[in-house]
Amino acid sequence: MVLTSEASAASRTRTRETSVTTPAPERFELPIRVMPDDIDVLGHVNNVVYLRWVQDIAVAHWQAAATPEQQETLIWVVVRHEIDYKHPAMAGDEVLARTWVGVASRRTFERHTEISRADGRLLARARTLWCPLDPATYRPATVSADVRARFSVPASQNG
Repeated sequence: MVLTSEASAASRTRTRETSVTTPAPERFELPIRVMPDDIDVLGHVNNVVYLRWVQDIAVAHWQAAATPEQQETLIWVVVRHEIDYKHPAMAGDEVLARTWVGVASRRTFERHTEISRADGRLLARARTLWCPLDPATYRPATVSADVRARFSVPASQNG
């Protein structure tokens, strides 16, 4: 999965208006409606759809919080997903994805996501590690202090 400024139409249309000055460590929310194609043979949202939602909210957050210049100089690729499925989402459910940033190392940036039903029931929790890339070379990139400050937190503030 790659995070770029050319996000899927779904992530662009699902996002609420959010100020570019919103500090990234705060929670960013994205309402999602379960669509018929999201349902698998077991009658609930397929696990792969949850991963799509994790990417959709990451893209929406990046587009809302990063400056146009930052979006031009960095793209992001997933290097690891960890997801815990708690309860199923069903056809017609209204769900809310919520994301926030975690700690960063030299080459990875941690992001947390929770997906809940409208009644507040937690459906899934994910932890994703993203690596910043230079869009010209597709090699790992060094990020500016501003991006690091906006899209990571000190280890003591994680969670």
